[in-house]
Amino acid sequence: MQIGIDSFAAAPTNETISDAQVLSELLERIEWADKVGLDVFGLGEHHRKEFLDAASSMILAAAASRTQKIILTSAVTVLSAADPVRVFQNFSTLDLLSEGRAEIVAGRGSFTESFPLFGFSLNDYDAIFKEKLELLLKIRDHESITWSGKFRPPLYQQAVYPRPQQSKLPIWLGVGGTPASFVRAGTLGMPLMVAVIGGETHRFKPLVDLYRQAGKDAGYKPEELKIGLHSLGYVANTNEEAIQDFYPGYAKLFNKIGLERGFPPVTKAGFDAQNGPLGALLVGNPEEVATKILRHSKALGGISRFTFQMDVSIPHKKLMESIELIGHKVSPIVKSGILNES
Repeated sequence: MQIGIDSFAAAPTNETISDAQVLSELLERIEWADKVGLDVFGLGEHHRKEFLDAASSMILAAAASRTQKIILTSAVTVLSAADPVRVFQNFSTLDLLSEGRAEIVAGRGSFTESFPLFGFSLNDYDAIFKEKLELLLKIRDHESITWSGKFRPPLYQQAVYPRPQQSKLPIWLGVGGTPASFVRAGTLGMPLMVAVIGGETHRFKPLVDLYRQAGKDAGYKPEELKIGLHSLGYVANTNEEAIQDFYPGYAKLFNKIGLERGFPPVTKAGFDAQNGPLGALLVGNPEEVATKILRHSKALGGISRFTFQMDVSIPHKKLMESIELIGHKVSPIVKSGILNES
């Protein structure tokens, strides 16, 4: 199983640190993740004041020059609001700069600001994504294409360059909890990245089963249908330290989002339940977090990748320490595959 980090490049919450310093520290964390042996680092895409990842491929390109082995991916690319030609060109260039370490996780994102920003209607939410995903995959698989659709001008015998170093640029489908999205990924034979930020992870098993069945029905082999899991998490030397570092920023962030979406306020009791044996949060010491990753993998029938999302206003130094613990302690336990059921 690959172990990694996803970041949304959270903007500073006070004036003691600049946006430029936030990005500089983010690049330090990506470089450090590479040095401590993590497999993948992903950057999200948002178009809000709270985040600095609107041009994630540029940040990843900067990271490519400072890293050697780690996979550099989006997490996710908001494909509905983007031109698939430019998405492919950006990540193909990243693949060349990184000498074959680029990937794309294509999705629709969890916020909607990108639709009015780029001139699209939310009424076309699913149709836009379906069409653009089809085009992106066609560009990935064919150097020259002829294509027409509703939301972009047609292409006639048009070649798209540059081509990546990898013979087939990996494109995952990022999903939340919509059954149709799981079926779509399976039908297309795409690796699946599941974002589970709340509830109990094992409840996603029926959706994962839909994905595997759709892939089987479409003629894909089980080993071609990879599943990744993205969840909120943080590792410290002790459970108490991890919770003390993580909970205040988590509560502040999700209370802010809750005001926008009508969610109830975050409580410590609710957090503790989410951080229990079956809950989606992975906040604790290395041994317990590793065991929980393995438990989630077993519950979903096996996963190929797990990524931590730790952007809840934790200081850079603490994040660096957590990345080191994940690389040196969590990852070896997970890769040994030893599940401590106690």
